[in-house]
Amino acid sequence: MIQIGDTTFDTSDPLVMAALTGAAILGLILVLLILALRAAGRSARAAEPLAKQLGYLGQHVQGLAQGQEGLRASIQTVSDTATNGQAQLAQTVEMRLSAVQQQMQDRLADNAMRQNRALTEMQERMKETLHGSSKQTTTSLTQLQERLAAIDKAQDNITNLSGDVLKLQDILSNKQTRGAFGEIQLRDIVSKALPSDSYAWQPTLSNGKRADCMVHLPNPPGPIVIDSKFPLEAYEALRRAETDHELKQAVAMMKTAVKKHIADISDKYIIEGETADGALMFLPSEAVYAELHANFPDLVREGFDKRVWIVSPTTCMATLNTMRAILKDARMREQAGEIRKMLRNLHRDVELVVERAGKLETHFDQARRDVEGITTAAERAGKRAGKLDNFDFEELQDQGTLALDNRPPAAE
Repeated sequence: MIQIGDTTFDTSDPLVMAALTGAAILGLILVLLILALRAAGRSARAAEPLAKQLGYLGQHVQGLAQGQEGLRASIQTVSDTATNGQAQLAQTVEMRLSAVQQQMQDRLADNAMRQNRALTEMQERMKETLHGSSKQTTTSLTQLQERLAAIDKAQDNITNLSGDVLKLQDILSNKQTRGAFGEIQLRDIVSKALPSDSYAWQPTLSNGKRADCMVHLPNPPGPIVIDSKFPLEAYEALRRAETDHELKQAVAMMKTAVKKHIADISDKYIIEGETADGALMFLPSEAVYAELHANFPDLVREGFDKRVWIVSPTTCMATLNTMRAILKDARMREQAGEIRKMLRNLHRDVELVVERAGKLETHFDQARRDVEGITTAAERAGKRAGKLDNFDFEELQDQGTLALDNRPPAAE
């Protein structure tokens, strides 16, 4: 921007640039003219042609000055036009801004009214919703209190159950208590399946070993022993195994422990001539029984070879029911003589009943005949009574006199 007096020229305008270029050229010419005039003073005579040329140049400079004046006038006109255009543009922009501002104010007012109406409706809905929610909340709180009471009660039951589970874990973690637990379960099963006089607890055998239970079966097969002390440590290690190495160790431990227990039962509780040629190994858990038959069939075959039969609570109950049938059959054979004696007595009693029934029939015949005689006498008496009704008094008197005359004489 270049300001000359009150006028400001924009350097980016082509006309202004042309004017500035002309001014620069004019200034350069003036400088050259001054230099030429100074040189002319020295060589006036020699510069007459130059003077002529300078005259021509002066004319050209004068024309250029006139052109510059016209250019200045044009620039002034353009500046005035731009100023007027800027003023009109500013006025137009102000008018449009005022219109936009008015529209914005109208829209804001309309939006405010809509928001107020929507807020009022929302407040009404919120009141209704809160009123309904308060009722639902009250109902929900009541139900929640009831459920919390039930949860507290269930929590107490869970606490008690947890204590029981911990006690059960303590029982199963100790060999002696675990053996007692298995023996208690075996006692419950045996007491329900067999008569009380057909088994014994903790009997001592001839080799000095004490069995958990012995069922007194007849020969054959003879008394059979049931052992309830199964090693659960190996099974628990098998359940806890997480890696392949731990699993292999647990499987090896399981096989070793079960084989040793089978061998101990075979050596301790199978005595020729005293016990049966087999024994029962009682498992207090169906899971252990299923694990052995599913994944350790070689251990089951080992038990067969040693004549040690592995039973679970379910299969033990079935086995004991079979033993009960055997005991019942044996007792019936033992009581066969008594049964025959009772049958003879029963036959004699039947004969006595038949004899007494015959006598009773004879008494019934005599009574029937007596009844028939009484009936005949009653009929005769009835006939005579009818004749008495038909007789006259004189005939009765004559008959009475005749009866007196026919009366036998009295004994002296």
